Amino acid sequence: MAANSKPWIQLHPNDNCIVALRKLAKNEEIILGGNQPNIVAARDIPAGHKIATRAIAIGQPIHKYGWPIGVASAPVAPGEHVHDHNLKCHHTLDYEGLASQTPTPPKPITGKTFQGYQRPSGRVGTRNYIAVISTVNCSAGVSRAVARHFDEELLKRFPNVDGVVAFKHDSGCGMALDGIKHRTLSRVLGGIAKHPNIAAYVLIGLGCEQNTLGHLQKSQKLVSLQGVQWKPQPGQPTSTNDVPVLTIQDTGGTRATIRRAVEMVEELLPQVNAMQRTTVSASEIVLATKCGGSDGYSGITANPALGVVSDLLVAHGGTSILSETTELYGAEQLFTKRAQSAQVAKKLLDKLAWWRDYTAHYGEDIDNNPSLGNKAGGLTTIVEKSLGAASKGGQTALQDVIEYAEQTSKRGLVIMDAPGFDPVCVTGMISGGANVVVFTTGRGSCFGSKPVPSIKVATNSALFERMPEDMDLNMGTILENESIEQAGQRMFDEILEVASGKKTKSELLGYGEDEFTPWAIGPTL
Repeated sequence: MAANSKPWIQLHPNDNCIVALRKLAKNEEIILGGNQPNIVAARDIPAGHKIATRAIAIGQPIHKYGWPIGVASAPVAPGEHVHDHNLKCHHTLDYEGLASQTPTPPKPITGKTFQGYQRPSGRVGTRNYIAVISTVNCSAGVSRAVARHFDEELLKRFPNVDGVVAFKHDSGCGMALDGIKHRTLSRVLGGIAKHPNIAAYVLIGLGCEQNTLGHLQKSQKLVSLQGVQWKPQPGQPTSTNDVPVLTIQDTGGTRATIRRAVEMVEELLPQVNAMQRTTVSASEIVLATKCGGSDGYSGITANPALGVVSDLLVAHGGTSILSETTELYGAEQLFTKRAQSAQVAKKLLDKLAWWRDYTAHYGEDIDNNPSLGNKAGGLTTIVEKSLGAASKGGQTALQDVIEYAEQTSKRGLVIMDAPGFDPVCVTGMISGGANVVVFTTGRGSCFGSKPVPSIKVATNSALFERMPEDMDLNMGTILENESIEQAGQRMFDEILEVASGKKTKSELLGYGEDEFTPWAIGPTL
């Protein structure tokens, strides 16, 4: 997109609305050009919001991005503000043309590298953490105490260790053995333990929970650490399958478990600190893409630029994960038509149908997804939000649709099933193997995601200037003097720098531990 001198933008020639790029005052004349008559703003229009360019009758579609984002719920006059008061969602899943427009693979790109941690598993880490993982909420307090023992001052002796992090949660019991809730939690915790950014870990349980240490190790095949030699002290029953484990009940209670777990981490620290970064191909990036605190600019600037990044990464042989299933409703046709097979396309449609039924079971609707902040930023319906969010996925073929926290096995563009809620969604993508997160925001999200760096990207310059300590990149430049392609290349270069060790703003602020939030799908018993 070239620089735009007008105070508005029309995103597709067939759209019957435009988007204000600044606040438009009541009675301000808007010169549309071409064969379109000029219109006058019927009221003050906030930046990022929509304005009708022609009359739209009740029940007629309102188009943005070239697609219907809903239908008029009241007569809409030219120059009128288009929002909740006159626009409602109206969408049915698109089952037509599955895999009918599968694109050819992009021309391979080589030569781009970063400095990463090559792990014995073959995967590459962008950070070097030690994890203290709770199997159940009952051991969360102990895990937190262990991690807090290793404060910044103590870790100065181990400069190659990024930190000791507690992965605690509110589940682990009150669930059916091997039921959906149990399986999901096991995938998340196993994914963290096996994550390339985790060099070593200690598992801590209570001792009587449903999510037992033994079940977790067996179901997730946790048989060894990432090249770390673990040798328990003689007489200490604190290891199985070469994995350091503790149960509070068997170790002697809270204080005894904290003491022993601290000793275990102290034994691991020198080995983790000895690990060094090496030069690896950009193909080893597994990118988690996320938007949160979205606004009317998200689908115009930052998300399309992230789509350019996704395409660049796929061309380099890497993996780009798109998620937020509830924020693909209404944009599913953009992926089902370009899926690599009809089977992959049907997997996405099945997930969307499940979400439609799941929300209906509780008397709700997927269209409830746009938050009050999203609406204040100019987004009205879930379809409008989805069309903007979908642009993060670029233009390459959809290779697979996977379960929440499932390990990614295919390179290219992959969709992971997950809610749109930021911490739950990102937790799933990280557990699935993502080693970098790019998080776009228009309203101003404060977010981090240990053990993976999160690059926060502002959709507009006003936000970037308002929250400089939280935003890593500004994509508001797309509306000023930069093309989407140039901005995407700039973002791609930043990803490689961050993957090589450059600290993100959220890392400098200490975000990332509280945001670990496994999806608690299923009943609590």
